[in-house]
Amino acid sequence: MEIWMKETKTKTHHIINFHREEHSDCKYLGKFDDIEFKNYLLKIDQNIDSEKNLNLLKYYGYLHLFISL
Repeated sequence: MEIWMKETKTKTHHIINFHREEHSDCKYLGKFDDIEFKNYLLKIDQNIDSEKNLNLLKYYGYLHLFISL
């Protein structure tokens, strides 16, 4: 699946938006299979439920993550 991403960083948190369709304000992240994307999520946060978030991305076509630092 092809993924586009937009990331907003502050001193206390990151907001990461993933989309399965092209968006003008997002950068192209690449083409991922399920395992690659779950591993990408685990690089962002070791405690993330990568399976659940992958399923949300597949179902809705987008995924918004709020990551505390």
